[in-house]
Amino acid sequence: MPREKGRKVVTTNRRARHDYAVLDTYEAGLVLTGTEVKSLRTGKASLVDAFAIVSDGQLYLHNAHIPEYTQGTWTNHDPRRVRKLLLKRQEIDRMIGKLKESGLTLVPLALYFSDGWAKVELALAKGKRSYDKRQDLAKRDADREVQRALGRRRKGMR
Repeated sequence: MPREKGRKVVTTNRRARHDYAVLDTYEAGLVLTGTEVKSLRTGKASLVDAFAIVSDGQLYLHNAHIPEYTQGTWTNHDPRRVRKLLLKRQEIDRMIGKLKESGLTLVPLALYFSDGWAKVELALAKGKRSYDKRQDLAKRDADREVQRALGRRRKGMR
């Protein structure tokens, strides 16, 4: 069987970009069991409440929900177990230094397969205040209105 090529997105965390200002992104591998990989390949997972923590110099993903594999037997996995993330030591050390700043956290943005390997896109992010969220929504609405006006003008309407 030929090896997969390219990037196949399993799930994204759309809420993360709304709640956090993304400062930097990293790509990390995941340590998974066989039934977790099979469940991900069916396209089912959730990153809604997920977050990453540095513990003993290692990165761990908490609260990521990968449902049990339906054809799995007694070897099935726990859907919300803590999963180890794989990054180079330099990246982990750089991340630890940045996380010591106040208000920064590690939030997963996407879970995907890259050339057959399960990966997670982590964001070093700072939480947004409610007025920042309102400003983002107002800016998005204004941009959408401008695009509509340009589209109407292009079509010859007023």
